Amino acid sequence: MKLVVLSGAGLSAESGLGTFRDKDGLWTKYDLSEVATPEGFAADPDKVFAFYNARRRNAVEAQPNAAHYALAELEKALGDDLTLVTQNVDDLLERAGATSAIHMHGELMSALCSECGHREPWRGDLDATSVCNACGARALRPDVVWFGETPYHLDRIYAALEEADLFVSIGTSGEVYPAAGFVQTADQVGAKTLEINLAPTDGSRLFDRRILGPASETVPAWVKTLI
Repeated sequence: MKLVVLSGAGLSAESGLGTFRDKDGLWTKYDLSEVATPEGFAADPDKVFAFYNARRRNAVEAQPNAAHYALAELEKALGDDLTLVTQNVDDLLERAGATSAIHMHGELMSALCSECGHREPWRGDLDATSVCNACGARALRPDVVWFGETPYHLDRIYAALEEADLFVSIGTSGEVYPAAGFVQTADQVGAKTLEINLAPTDGSRLFDRRILGPASETVPAWVKTLI
């Protein structure tokens, strides 16, 4: 059986990393047009650097929870039959032992050079004086996908969805495309679909089945049914 698992902010919420669209989520505290768009970065790079520096420090201090470890165990058990996709930009899946997670929205622990396209690991703060180790330009930015930009690795993700027997969405609001449409793509190819979330979402009706509750409880329990 081939599985595609998509995880969102709800996977890391119990590790202390904020969700985005809940009533106390990040987008209720920040204007996304100012901190998560190319235009916002061009208008006030210092504000954007500060926002992502804070998020990076937060992620460094966070620890994987039971849901991350369960998905890492599932990866070990299923190997190439599992495609693990995440909308999260933290590295908690990797720190739990996962080795093949596809970060469709980029990674906080990576810097991208706007000048030459080079990517490099980055765990400290970024600012306008940070230098690209490939070309020497002071043109680094957070290696995250902003609104208006194309998510990474979509070809790989859609190829996996077209072969999937089961699509599982974990801890995501289902409001941001293209990820919000993955369940429909999976359904069109005949895959079974499962939503695991803290509470029902606007897209819950699109899934064959749903499991509700905290990710640290529901995800390990679900993984045990498979392995």
